[in-house]
Amino acid sequence: MTNVNPNRRAVHCSGVTDAERDTLLVVRAQLGDRQALGELVGHWHLPVWRYVRAMLGDRARADDVSQEAWARALRALPGLRQPERFAPWLLTIARRSVQAALRSSVDHGDGEPGAEPGAADEVAGVLDRAQVAEGLVAVPVREREVLILFYLHDLALEDCAHILGIPAGTVKSRLNRARRLLRDHLIEKGYRS
Repeated sequence: MTNVNPNRRAVHCSGVTDAERDTLLVVRAQLGDRQALGELVGHWHLPVWRYVRAMLGDRARADDVSQEAWARALRALPGLRQPERFAPWLLTIARRSVQAALRSSVDHGDGEPGAEPGAADEVAGVLDRAQVAEGLVAVPVREREVLILFYLHDLALEDCAHILGIPAGTVKSRLNRARRLLRDHLIEKGYRS
């Protein structure tokens, strides 16, 4: 897994960062601009779905849970007081939806979701998305969500800490443990770094 700068922000041709664009879209959406709301959902739909999918390990459940997360977010959007914090706010809602789905599966005796291994098309020495996804499913939920937020969503440690409701130091220790667990699982499966 390559180390990505968690504080990197994409800059568009107009010189506006993703965070600034999201802030403007949130404010416009809060004022009733449906086009701004559509752009905001269009930009964040896939990242939310990928987060939920990686946490649950099941495409069908990811569809349902991410839809529920969006329903909650859209209901709460008018009350968002810090539009500049949209990404952590949205991912916190997605995380709560995932937690509810995980509790539901445990309550119904389904065990840990996503236990089925992903079908991986192996190419010597190269890990594809399916292999990494399979490896993520093997990592415990607490550590998995830190990996997903930090690496796949490119969030800063502080944003991860805010979303998870834990100190930044705890995020660092979970990241360290999660990287080790993922590496060990992939090595056990025969993938070498």
